[in-house]
Amino acid sequence: MIGRPTDHRNLDLEQFNLDVVFGRAGGKVLWQPRILEWYDYRLFTGQGLPPPYTGLSRANLYRALGCSDRLYYFNDCFVCHEDPRVRVTRQELNATDYSVTWETPAGSQTAVYRRSASTSWHVPVKWPIASEDEMRVALWRNEHTTWSWDQARYEALHDEYRGLGAPAMFMCRTTVQHLYVSEMGVEGTIRALRRYPDTCAAYFEALNRCQERLIERILASPIRLVNFGDNIHAAILPPRMFERYVLPVYQERGARLRAAGKFVYAHFDGHVRPLLPYLKDTGLDGIEAITPLPQGDVTLEEVKDALGNLFLLDGIPAVYFDRTYDEQVLADCVRRCLELFAPRLVLGISDELSATGDIERVRLVGRIVDDYNAALG
Repeated sequence: MIGRPTDHRNLDLEQFNLDVVFGRAGGKVLWQPRILEWYDYRLFTGQGLPPPYTGLSRANLYRALGCSDRLYYFNDCFVCHEDPRVRVTRQELNATDYSVTWETPAGSQTAVYRRSASTSWHVPVKWPIASEDEMRVALWRNEHTTWSWDQARYEALHDEYRGLGAPAMFMCRTTVQHLYVSEMGVEGTIRALRRYPDTCAAYFEALNRCQERLIERILASPIRLVNFGDNIHAAILPPRMFERYVLPVYQERGARLRAAGKFVYAHFDGHVRPLLPYLKDTGLDGIEAITPLPQGDVTLEEVKDALGNLFLLDGIPAVYFDRTYDEQVLADCVRRCLELFAPRLVLGISDELSATGDIERVRLVGRIVDDYNAALG
């Protein structure tokens, strides 16, 4: 055994993850950074991982770094099924763009996406919903969408990531956030809410019913960690819209999932100051990815006051992992997070290690957290 029994390298991080979030870890803290942006960028650009990590898989990179992974890969176990009457076609338009068309008994939708030269993400050129007619088609598709559980995929993922963290999943985005991020963009959504509010309301009801079918699968699954992956940003979701479209959904779904023994949290990764007063009212167990100054718009102390007894997941600004900032700045931030939020803390990077981040700083934080846990005995 290398190091102390309490060090991350010597723990079953799946069990430790569960012990931390369900209050059984004796005050110890889990170090669980998300580094896939850094990892995927190196694979996408062909440069590969630097020594001594060259050739490592995602799982083995986390093992080499001696930290936990937030295992959202288990989303693959929840399989979405379109109605068999839906016909999907894809057409290459040019060297960068392609279209996707969904033909249904209710009409058709078409989206156009553009490949990025620097990342694996594809950017919408034309959103899937760009009119009231297309929203009605999307409404029909949600009404007729079903979900299933893939046990074989669960077992394969559990074997691959065994001992690195507890299996987790994130829900499809909620109501207006789903339109913002996945279907219409911000401008298109705002126009739709003003021009055809009744159709938008009917769409949200259909989307919620579709997601309720997913929740039934979640409740029956072995997944204990459930994230509302909404990417909340107060600049596009001000308090009045949060109260109307998101807060009631969190309260109702959070109560159901928590009653079934799930740990439930939501992803806030933009500016959040106007929404801080609502956090204690969400009915959730925690909030993920709130980003403090100098990257976000709040201080750690303000986050602590707003969360009360809720968990913080993450907390360290991603910019502190770039060499723009001295390592001491990062170390001081880590210690302040531990001081303010432990034991109700799953320490991580708000939001992810960037493509320009220093991977060795992940080890630095790990040493600080291991020292903290060892001091607790």
